[in-house]
Amino acid sequence: MKPSIRKATLKDSPILLAFEQGVIEAERPFDPTIKNGEINYYNIPELITSNDSEVFVAEINNEIIASGYAKIKTDRHYLKHEYQGYLGFMFVSKHHRGKQLNKLIIDALLKWCKDKNINEIRLDVYNDNIPAIKAYEKAGFKKHMINMRLDITKLDL
Repeated sequence: MKPSIRKATLKDSPILLAFEQGVIEAERPFDPTIKNGEINYYNIPELITSNDSEVFVAEINNEIIASGYAKIKTDRHYLKHEYQGYLGFMFVSKHHRGKQLNKLIIDALLKWCKDKNINEIRLDVYNDNIPAIKAYEKAGFKKHMINMRLDITKLDL
């Protein structure tokens, strides 16, 4: 059966909160700075209800199987564009991975951004998260900048 893509509603919050924990679980191996225990990345109700953001979900037979959001952000004053669309919360449930659902969600998010006259789209992905990078590259994204870090607690300074 073909998935349908729709805007999330507040009624979707319980499954979206579970998806958020799935995103965090998937990202923890790539980021030693994430706190242990249950944490939250997103204010999901705000993302759903704000005029400057939208959450989309994919569903099959009324079961939500994927998610993602776009948020309009003011960008740095020295760039050619004033605003960017920032994508996040990209999650596909385990049993539905590899079915191009991420691309369907991204397409809906990009259309939403375009309808809001936002043409510069950004997202963050961990350098070692090769499957995610490949999925974003398939959707047309290109690597742009690398964020580097250093934990100096063990350095003899």
